[in-house]
Amino acid sequence: MADDELNQLNRRYRELKKRLQDLGFAVAGSITERYTMCGKATCRCHADPPQRHGPYYQYSRKVAGKTVSRLISAEQVDQYRQWIANRRALDEITAEMDDVSHQAAERLTAPAL
Repeated sequence: MADDELNQLNRRYRELKKRLQDLGFAVAGSITERYTMCGKATCRCHADPPQRHGPYYQYSRKVAGKTVSRLISAEQVDQYRQWIANRRALDEITAEMDDVSHQAAERLTAPAL
């Protein structure tokens, strides 16, 4: 029974490794779409209702505990969204790999009854 369980865990671990190989670039962070108002009092962004400028896209991430942001073009948005999705998938896969590894370790180090 224990060998069967270990074989299943091994199979699951190999499946997860294969999923890792299929991922592309992965970045942590988020994308924000912003609409802004300028300083010109006669601009359309100050009308009623306001027609703000934008959209402007901003990519943000944490570096050494601080938020770092930069503007990205509309053409880059889809690419960054895919990379962010890849990062989330990477985190899920590695968390599951960790869980499978702990299950295998428990079975391999369990005292024989």
